[in-house]
Amino acid sequence: MENRTKGQTEALIGEAIIRFEKEYMGRGPRETKTYIIRDMVFVRLKGVLTPAEEQLAKTSEGAELIKRTRMQLLEGAKVLLENTISDITSCQVASMHTDISTKTGERIIIFTLDQDLEIKFATEVQPKKD
Repeated sequence: MENRTKGQTEALIGEAIIRFEKEYMGRGPRETKTYIIRDMVFVRLKGVLTPAEEQLAKTSEGAELIKRTRMQLLEGAKVLLENTISDITSCQVASMHTDISTKTGERIIIFTLDQDLEIKFATEVQPKKD
């Protein structure tokens, strides 16, 4: 991981997810926050719905259609996303989970990894002793 800190790695993952959303989904989120928690990467995206989706989400049928469509789109890009996370973290992705709220316009993506990243940060980046 090239001696990056946890915060730097979280930032790189967030930037990569924003790029993915813009290039693959057609629009980026309003806000993104990434958290590394042991062997998981938790990405929270706010403001991902388009204005048309916001209108469609006003009915239960429309909300369900958005969820299914967004889930299918992300499933189609699963390998790309997993490779991106693997490249940044130097870990293999064991699984990816996602959901989107049609009420708040928020999406979460959780990647589980084959290693505890927090242990890697603790062992790779040691503070210098005086």
